[in-house]
Amino acid sequence: MPYVDVNGERLFYAEHRGAAKPSTPPLVLVHGAGGTHLHWPPQVRRLEGHLVYALDLPGHGRSAGKGRTSVPEYRDVVLAWVDAVGLERFVLAGHSMGGAIAQEFALTYPERLAGIILVATGARLRVHPKILQGLQENPEETVRLIAEWAYGESPSPDDLALYVRRTLEIPPEVTHGDFAACNIWDRMGDIDRITLPALIIAGEADKLTPPKYAQYLHEHIPNSRLVLIPKAGHMVMLEAPEVVAREISAFLNGEAVR
Repeated sequence: MPYVDVNGERLFYAEHRGAAKPSTPPLVLVHGAGGTHLHWPPQVRRLEGHLVYALDLPGHGRSAGKGRTSVPEYRDVVLAWVDAVGLERFVLAGHSMGGAIAQEFALTYPERLAGIILVATGARLRVHPKILQGLQENPEETVRLIAEWAYGESPSPDDLALYVRRTLEIPPEVTHGDFAACNIWDRMGDIDRITLPALIIAGEADKLTPPKYAQYLHEHIPNSRLVLIPKAGHMVMLEAPEVVAREISAFLNGEAVR
């Protein structure tokens, strides 16, 4: 699993070559607030027949450096990283905050993208005050609360425990900075300028970014397709990995992103 130095920060990423067809664009996966590349399940990170990269943002997972405090700053990290890795044109997929980063990238550098995949996200990502305050005052209890809100119907105790453990491995100030960045980000008035092919995936039981967020994206991004997954919540790609992987593969294989 490789690292690359980007503007003085050593960033980690997973890479899967998967016997990719030359006509299929690479896929870049960006995780959400307080997450790592492991928020993308193996079925997506190792998508058969595709070249896939999954990045740990600065200060997250195995990446060094400091977390950022705005979505545009993270967008610029992704730009610097793809330049360092040598990707010219690719599909950018983002979960939650990563979806905000993907939208920001599409609005700023559309020529670099063959398409975008927006998973459990919205054009605005307001954060409950309990989360912002709690991450500063009692991170462990607050992360447990986030875990309860992050899953859909009948999550397993093991899934919740794993989410809590992985999130608490991220420095609390980084996770708080991520959620604060989401809270101030708003592109509701701009996303109709995104003309790239877009796949929008959401869980019908998502409490953090409800399905109406995905519906708004679908209504305002002209060249988009919406997939709603029953019973799944905010961690839809971990809750329904086979479905999400199948939808992503079909999108990558479609004529629109060639």
